Amino acid sequence: MHKRAFTLIELLVVIAIIAGLSALLLPNFMGARERARDSQRKSDLRVIQKALEMYQQDQTPQAYPTTSLPSVGNCWYSGGSGAPPCPTSTAIYLNKTPGDPQTLTPFPYYYNRPSSSSFTLCACLENTADTDGLTCSSYCGSYSCSSPRKCYVVSQD
Repeated sequence: MHKRAFTLIELLVVIAIIAGLSALLLPNFMGARERARDSQRKSDLRVIQKALEMYQQDQTPQAYPTTSLPSVGNCWYSGGSGAPPCPTSTAIYLNKTPGDPQTLTPFPYYYNRPSSSSFTLCACLENTADTDGLTCSSYCGSYSCSSPRKCYVVSQD
């Protein structure tokens, strides 16, 4: 009786092909995850920018906040900030303060207010090839990203 089966050489060839394809494709998937997190960071900064603009419009005289942003996950409203839900009787700037998509650190984004009429928001980008990235020290003061990472910067309209 002759049993039909794969030889050891055939199995090794298939395993080598699978390993080679994995080695080629895995870095592409990791890069896609970095780009996705960077897109989320950019979106978060634009949301915070809009909240800061709304805050400024509610102030007399118009000014941006002098303190840091609310903690991640907190609600930010005209009376202050705190755990959600936001009070419905106040102007709501952010229902939930966004956090970094990877680290979820308490204060992942840098906020600087050089004057009552201007602000700068910064976030570190993972993708070093991102064309939106800038040198942190040029725009974000003491906030820095580990080299060779760059900062994404948003300021008042």
